[in-house]
Order: sequence, then structure tokens, then C-alpha cells
Amino acid sequence: MPRYDFRCRSCGATFELRRAMAQANDPAVCPQGHQDTVKLLSAVAVTGGASGGAAQQAPSGGGGGCCGGGCCG
Repeated sequence: MPRYDFRCRSCGATFELRRAMAQANDPAVCPQGHQDTVKLLSAVAVTGGASGGAAQQAPSGGGGGCCGGGCCG
């Protein structure tokens, strides 16, 4: 079950709730009983994929400079 982070606007407490995705936007009550809360955005790091998590090398070639075209020296 997904975890969602919330912050209470009344007391400033940050807390998390586990709930179904269908309930992700339902109101939440902070542990101190305040109802003025807001759901926080979470940064999620995803690794893996088709390359199995290996780092992909940037394509070679191209110039440099400010525009990448090699005209600026």
C-alpha cells in the first residue's frame, strides 16, 4: 500500500499515512487532531529498466561551447 506524506498547517507536524491509491487525495487528520493538512509531493528515485540499472554513456560527438555546435570555440 502506498505511503503519503502530509503536513499540518496548524501545528507544522509532518506525518505519513499508508492508504489505498483511491484514497490518496482524501482529507487527513494530523496526530494532534488538526484537520487543516496538506499532502506533500514525494520525490521517488527509480532505478533499473532495460539496461538493468547500468549507467548509460552519453553519445559522443558534437562540439562544445555554449550551443553544443562547436562554433563558439
